[in-house]
Amino acid sequence: MIKKYLNWSLLSPLIACLLYFSGLILTNTFFQIVAGIFLILSVLSAVHHSEVVAHKVGEPFGTIILAVAITIIEVAIIVSLMTTGGTDTAYLARDTVFAATMLILNGIIGFCLMIGGFMHREQFFSKHSTNTALVSLVAIILFTLVLPNYTTSIAGPVYSKPQLVFVAISCLVIYGVFLLTQTVRHRSYFLSKTEEEPHKIPSGGEAIVSLVCLIVCLSIVVLLAKKLSPTIEDMVEQAQLPKSLVGVIIATVVLLPEGIAAIKSARKNQLQNSLNLALGSALASIGLTIPAVTIVCHIYDLDLILGLDTKSTILLGLSVFIVMLSLSKGKTNMLYGVVLLVNLMAYIFTIIYP
Repeated sequence: MIKKYLNWSLLSPLIACLLYFSGLILTNTFFQIVAGIFLILSVLSAVHHSEVVAHKVGEPFGTIILAVAITIIEVAIIVSLMTTGGTDTAYLARDTVFAATMLILNGIIGFCLMIGGFMHREQFFSKHSTNTALVSLVAIILFTLVLPNYTTSIAGPVYSKPQLVFVAISCLVIYGVFLLTQTVRHRSYFLSKTEEEPHKIPSGGEAIVSLVCLIVCLSIVVLLAKKLSPTIEDMVEQAQLPKSLVGVIIATVVLLPEGIAAIKSARKNQLQNSLNLALGSALASIGLTIPAVTIVCHIYDLDLILGLDTKSTILLGLSVFIVMLSLSKGKTNMLYGVVLLVNLMAYIFTIIYP
């Protein structure tokens, strides 16, 4: 029984944890490189364990577990940084949510549509599921990242305290009802209609071990990304690139488990599962982060800037619009994915050359 669980998917995060808590990666370049390798292995391990859990609980619960687990860990990191960083972190939640949303909508969905379209020409999914997710996502995005620029209670791209509380509650209500729709009321919308490859149903013990390992893997990925961020920041500065690019790089690392899991599903012609994971992750990223940050700001009397600048608003609006058009027919092809990936490149390019 012990040998059964002592494999790479368990050893990788354990070694990563030892490296993190040893303190060696703070002073030694060699151990920083090794930590980076085990960070990637921990990402792959998280994908493996999420698949085991998904096979046990079934869809769409499997994708929900992965999306919510990663989002909760992201929220924990943001909250810890806000409580220790003071006024310098007023933009932190906005920038993190915006980067995650752009990477999910353009990067994860774009790669899924491109790779799935390349391998299978056309892929099919439930329009009802994507419409349900996109209606919820558009509302939350406008409430959190756009509307603060146009309210007049106080100056600047910020909400007054009553407005912020209202928006936080609205996010929780929308996300909660979306989960109810996805898992109970209209679960059939989110189930794949294509034939899945047969797979072994794991036992209860295997599923529990994988769930614990999944949480450990996701935690160490985020912690290592945070620990290695000064090194990444130094590399970005030496390359004379904008410091804001560091946040995008770290967000990319944190979102790798979701991205790899979604792309693997698209390759297997299970695009419905890919979209469940991507759109669900975007909803969880905003719908859980903003309420949590609102509570922290209220307790510690911190400022919270949510409104995006004009350039970012245009790119975000373009991303949402392209995704809505791409997923409006219930079938997709490679072109849609390529356009989304070009939009992602435009987002990164305008960070480097604003």
